[in-house]
Amino acid sequence: MSRRHWADLGETTFVGGTWLLYGVYRLLGRLPFRLCLYPVVLVYWLGSGVARRASRQYLARLQAAERVFPREPGVRESVRHFFTFAETLLDKMLAIGGRYPRERVAFSGHESMLASSLAGQGGVIITAHMGCLELMQMAASWREGLRVTILVHTAHAPRFNRILERINPRASVRLMQVTDFSPTTAMLLADRVAAGEFIAIAGDRVPVRGDRVVQASFLGHPAPLPAGPYLIASVLRCPVWLLSCLHHGDGYRADIVPFSERIVLPRGDREAGLADQAARFADWMTACLRQSPYDWFNFFPFWDAPHDRRPA
Repeated sequence: MSRRHWADLGETTFVGGTWLLYGVYRLLGRLPFRLCLYPVVLVYWLGSGVARRASRQYLARLQAAERVFPREPGVRESVRHFFTFAETLLDKMLAIGGRYPRERVAFSGHESMLASSLAGQGGVIITAHMGCLELMQMAASWREGLRVTILVHTAHAPRFNRILERINPRASVRLMQVTDFSPTTAMLLADRVAAGEFIAIAGDRVPVRGDRVVQASFLGHPAPLPAGPYLIASVLRCPVWLLSCLHHGDGYRADIVPFSERIVLPRGDREAGLADQAARFADWMTACLRQSPYDWFNFFPFWDAPHDRRPA
């Protein structure tokens, strides 16, 4: 497989395509959107060898570790994986625009985070590239003024923020580009958490640059995972939650699980402390994908991704 970093593969959800996707649905509805989508996804599946091989590797390793499919996954399951991702892109836009039906999203476990928000205490939310996380926007209905900043390792954050602004000017979710965790970034995030804001960061993609990477077993194989979420949480000294939003029936189920009241890394062996946190996160991801196996959207050589192996 290719040893290129995931960030070098480009963003599938480029701005023009995002608007096209949203526009087809607005003009024609869901069924015509799906009919148009089938040939497009099939052509992309055939033409993108890196993404196709990554999908099949993930599905095979999930099957070997958890036996979630009735038979060994092959071409049919991989194509379905791509279709699930494409459908989810539409739901992301609907969620951002406040157009996704509220009754089709079941929320669970948000009480502790809501209580923290009401008390003026923010925190860190660690999530993964699973399902439709943009439905986090619907959490704004729990309390007026609830705000979330999503940290992303991509240069497209400013453009996506402009999309958010055009689709929904009142959106309480914003993206913040972070390529490394500098003291300036730490101070900015600390101020936001102290003001009652929540910082969301993915725990399943290594940084674009830097040395904050730890190894954890995921689906029976060692995988490079970012140490950043746990370093950030330890510096901010705030509560930490895990968030998933997976397909469930004809909608989604959003689950918020307390991860830690405060992450304290041992002074004598920070590496071991970070590895323990990453292992807990990997176990949580596995449990989520056991429920919804087509909902993981890392279409690059995840286990083989190049990264700096220096200590975090």
